[in-house]
Amino acid sequence: MEIDFKSIEKKWQGKWEQEEIFRTFDNSKKKKYYVLEMFPYPSGSGLHMGHAWNYIIGDIFARFKRLQGFNVLYPMGYDALGLPAENAAIEEGIHPEKYTNQSILNYIKQQKSLGLSYDWSRMLNTASPNFYKWDQWIFLKMLEKGIAYRKKASVNWCPKCETVLANEQVHNGKCWRHDDTNAEIKHLEQWFFKTTNYAGELLQGLKKLNWPQKTKTMQENWIGKSNGVEINFQVSGKKFPIFTTRPDTIFGVTFMVISAQHPDLMKLVANEKKKDVEIFLNKLKSVSEKEQKNMEKEGVFTGTYAINPINNEKVPIYAGNFVVADYGSGMVMAVPAHDQRDFEFAKKYGIKIRQVIDGGYVKKSAYIEQGKLINSKEFNSLGNEKAKQEILKHLKKKKLAKEKTQYKLRDWLISRQRYWGAPIPVVYCEKCGVVPVPEKDLPVMLPMKVAFGKGNPLATNEEWIRTKCPKCKCEAKRETDTMDTFANSSWYFLRYCDPDNSKKIFDSKKINFWMPVDQYIGGQEHICMHLIYARFYTKFLRDIKLLKFDEPFAKLFHQGMLHGLDGEKMSKSHPQSVVLPETVSDKYGIDTARIFLVSLASPEHDLDWSEEGIKGSLKFINKIFEYFENAKIGKSDAKTESKLNKIIKEVTVQIESFKYNLAIIKIKELFNCLPKETSKEVLEKSLKLLHPFCPHITEEIWEKIGNKSFISLSEWPKIEEKKINDFFDKQDESLDKLVSDIMNILKIVESRGEIKSRIYVYVIPGEKDFYNLDELNKRIGKQVEIFEV
Repeated sequence: MEIDFKSIEKKWQGKWEQEEIFRTFDNSKKKKYYVLEMFPYPSGSGLHMGHAWNYIIGDIFARFKRLQGFNVLYPMGYDALGLPAENAAIEEGIHPEKYTNQSILNYIKQQKSLGLSYDWSRMLNTASPNFYKWDQWIFLKMLEKGIAYRKKASVNWCPKCETVLANEQVHNGKCWRHDDTNAEIKHLEQWFFKTTNYAGELLQGLKKLNWPQKTKTMQENWIGKSNGVEINFQVSGKKFPIFTTRPDTIFGVTFMVISAQHPDLMKLVANEKKKDVEIFLNKLKSVSEKEQKNMEKEGVFTGTYAINPINNEKVPIYAGNFVVADYGSGMVMAVPAHDQRDFEFAKKYGIKIRQVIDGGYVKKSAYIEQGKLINSKEFNSLGNEKAKQEILKHLKKKKLAKEKTQYKLRDWLISRQRYWGAPIPVVYCEKCGVVPVPEKDLPVMLPMKVAFGKGNPLATNEEWIRTKCPKCKCEAKRETDTMDTFANSSWYFLRYCDPDNSKKIFDSKKINFWMPVDQYIGGQEHICMHLIYARFYTKFLRDIKLLKFDEPFAKLFHQGMLHGLDGEKMSKSHPQSVVLPETVSDKYGIDTARIFLVSLASPEHDLDWSEEGIKGSLKFINKIFEYFENAKIGKSDAKTESKLNKIIKEVTVQIESFKYNLAIIKIKELFNCLPKETSKEVLEKSLKLLHPFCPHITEEIWEKIGNKSFISLSEWPKIEEKKINDFFDKQDESLDKLVSDIMNILKIVESRGEIKSRIYVYVIPGEKDFYNLDELNKRIGKQVEIFEV
């Protein structure tokens, strides 16, 4: 059967849009349900089926919830600021605003072609001043509360571009644009958000979230709570607090390591060692923590010593490439006898190794097990766990130590020395210092006239930079840093609830009605950045009395990756793997693609695109059309009613738990056993089960069987438990077993060259009714007679 998918898709997408059937209203009496996918960055290359897969998963769920009678909020928007648009401006000579707007229009067109049931009236564009005005407003509130602050931090710097590079723009120590230019590490004054203020609450809050356990564990590890001790060492006559979880090893400290990226490193370096340290720093490739973990551990002696407070011993300080600048004080005490990393470093640089826990030989590797203290003066012979407490008591008496909880989570560096981001709303005045832009003057808009390609583009517009100080009205300069685009994605889900509010960030009543998001859908790659930042923003906005909840996403689902025909993940870097929605729609129809994708496996698993597989789904779609073309409306039988209600029950649970593949198996089973003649109610209920997966063809068939309303706005079929009869299932099981037995016997008989046209089956009394003779004859293809014995 030839189906004109293109016409059907165009027809129903047009009707949905014209009548705005997916528009959500705040005053509905229905119970709310908020479904949301992580919004996309609109690239110029547009959507491929790998992207589409994420949105199809969400659309199926939103349609299902709508049919269940919920007032569903299902919006879409675009994470439109960021470096890719700026890179495109440099490479293609097009302004980021034009590039972004063109990309968004293309995305909307492609997403509509997938049959996605978004409320387009709430669409967001983070590059719009109407959106980033509120990014700036939140910044001002954080500044007011001491959550936003400035300090020096290390960055990757390209001397040729005269700009800061993101970690991913440093390739093998070189700038991504110039393979002949080494990236350098520079220390610049930058803006931070104090995420560490919320570290404990971010960790504690994970317990109540209905999220995958793996995701919660990854966030726990990222936040990284450690209970330990802060010990005051002396460096150049000043206190230098050092965090450690192993105070029992303090007598084994034979050197210290300060981060090579510590902003005050050069202040500690002795004059005669400055050249050595500078040479070492110039060799460092990147500030990326990932690269630090993978690179060989190296260091250089600073010429400076620390005084160990437990024994007043002078300990040499090395600058090292493996210590994180903003974890604790950025310096660690090294105990090579009992830490493998320290052991390897000490061996490499010929540093003394002193064993202080008995129990293992430390010539070839560090001893990291339990034991009794040695070489530790009055603490000798104590078990090392007991020694932790005794040494802490000793140091506390002298006011040289205190208990401390430390987190791996660090404050969020939000400064970006780039153009296409939300401008940071402060000015610098010689008289008044750092002055926030008044709220009434927001948004601070990006100037259109800037030069791309060298340095920070914002710094090229002198007219924009020069301004008046809001306090003293004297000459001042604007901040030329823009905000990290993760700031935009940390609260966008709130703005969907009140997208057109020009007077305030949102109406708290609307937010507290719709939020939290009931079902959030997105990739695992955002577990430790976006999801933590969104939780941090939510807690801050709660603290300033805008929200009554403290977690943004009640339930979370991670979709798997879709791999192309070559087995690679679909992406621009593997163009041969990319399958485009337009191509699929023209060839098979988008509903065919939707049902094919959900048939492959559970949505959380990785999937492989297959031309053969989608052809199989096309056969099923054709079969559905043919069935409804030929079906006669009459009375339904008890067996069909039982099967239908049982499958409604199973499919409801399977969609709710994202077991879409199992739901499709059941739906196919239902359509395989529907009789040629049945009631209109059975036909409609069967069609409703298929609708979330195949919205276009179900709308078309729904209309053809005499309905004037949209199936999209109908009701999910109710389960009639009384109509479920297990007898019919036992009957089907018995029939399947009998068919299998007969076919096996026929194979044996035919292998002897005998042909049988009639088959006799003998059953015990009372079993004859278990077998549907017409169905048996049809499946065997021969005349069957059944006798009771």
